[in-house]
Amino acid sequence: MLTGACLLIAACSADDRAARRAAAGPSPDLADWARVADARAGERLFARCAACHAVHRGAPDRNGPTLFGVVGAPVAGVSTRFGYTAALQRIGGRWTPERLDAWLADPQAFAPGTSMGFPGLADPLDRADVIAYLKGQR
Repeated sequence: MLTGACLLIAACSADDRAARRAAAGPSPDLADWARVADARAGERLFARCAACHAVHRGAPDRNGPTLFGVVGAPVAGVSTRFGYTAALQRIGGRWTPERLDAWLADPQAFAPGTSMGFPGLADPLDRADVIAYLKGQR
């Protein structure tokens, strides 16, 4: 069985979504999605975010804070220059993959009153891909 899964993944293109979905299993959780996540696909998806967020070391804030080093950083604390909303400041804690997943799924549900106008990413594979990309931005 493991050999078959390895062959399936090896035979896939860099972003073969159907194969990655199959490899995640029948009832995938965040860990399963993370296992099949593709940072290159996440980089492409992040293009939607780039209008408001930079992600490279030393990049200035835009309409949203820079997201360089966001994974593991304090919520509402990635950028010392950005004026975070009280809604996000109240959340506290750190940006774990689980919290990023919830934020990316529905920012308004995660932090009611946030000024982030992005409606979220409904697809858990898309969210896992973006998180994989953000993890690499350190």
